[in-house]
Amino acid sequence: MNKYTFPSAIVLGAVSILSFHSSAQADTFGSGSNSFEISFVQISQTNNATDPASGNRYGAVPYEYRAGVNEITESMITKATASGLVGVTAGAWTNQNQPAGLLNWFEAAAFVNFLNTNSGKTAAYNLSWSGTVWSMTLQSSNAWTLGGTNLYRNKDAYYFLPSENEWYKAAYYNAAGTNYFSYPTGSSSVPTAVASGTNTGTAVFAGNGVSPTQPAVVTTSGGLSTYGTMGQGGNLREWTESAFDNLNSTANEPRAMRGGYYSALAGTLASTNRDTFDPFLPNVSFGFRVASVPEPSTYALLLLGAGAMYLWKRRRDSL
Repeated sequence: MNKYTFPSAIVLGAVSILSFHSSAQADTFGSGSNSFEISFVQISQTNNATDPASGNRYGAVPYEYRAGVNEITESMITKATASGLVGVTAGAWTNQNQPAGLLNWFEAAAFVNFLNTNSGKTAAYNLSWSGTVWSMTLQSSNAWTLGGTNLYRNKDAYYFLPSENEWYKAAYYNAAGTNYFSYPTGSSSVPTAVASGTNTGTAVFAGNGVSPTQPAVVTTSGGLSTYGTMGQGGNLREWTESAFDNLNSTANEPRAMRGGYYSALAGTLASTNRDTFDPFLPNVSFGFRVASVPEPSTYALLLLGAGAMYLWKRRRDSL
């Protein structure tokens, strides 16, 4: 072998790593007839800059994470409740595969806590359920510190509601790592309004004679972002983890919501649009998706690739 020839095994390994980042992975929760899966895509391009169109306020995330491909469904809430989740009601829509609506922020956070504890992991939020109302205590020494101190999220949480920056990056950033788009369909052109479907550049909202009266099932809620998430524009508004002031310093302060919903106009889907609502307020148009830390295998693959590179270099230099 020529000493400058890169071993095919390492090339294949590098391709595998790249493929890993671009493909969805599903995590399983519950058990038996009450088991369900949530698919995630890897959000890479660490230390990306903020979006100039946001006044350089949003989109920067200095670490890798995973974003849910779809919004959480009515079925997932039903099955989680049968598996021990309490204090969360959905039921806004008759089709169990439609996104879970009529949920307030605390109910979304409680579902996320279930995902963690059901998997033997640390709950993301210090929640308490009185039997009629939720409350939350801020984190102290256990606060999340990646990208800045976050007093809502536990540092050991595996699953969590996406912060506004995490949500924004998954929706609008170019997965090629070069720029932001105005809409969460990999484009700065207004999406085509549809009642349901998966065509590129489409979203579920009102426009051009289309007036949906309810959200589509989550797997047919429009075209994909460049990372592979669906329905971040239209279908349902989505709770983010973040307070509207992004400080996360008071448990009951208004939360930021993003993405527009099924009967809203195109402008609500744009990166420039933000909504704010009381975290105790449920609404049929309010839904959410889940985010997660990256799979450990990501780092294992990267370390394997780095080790192979080192050994190849040593062998090359010894020839």
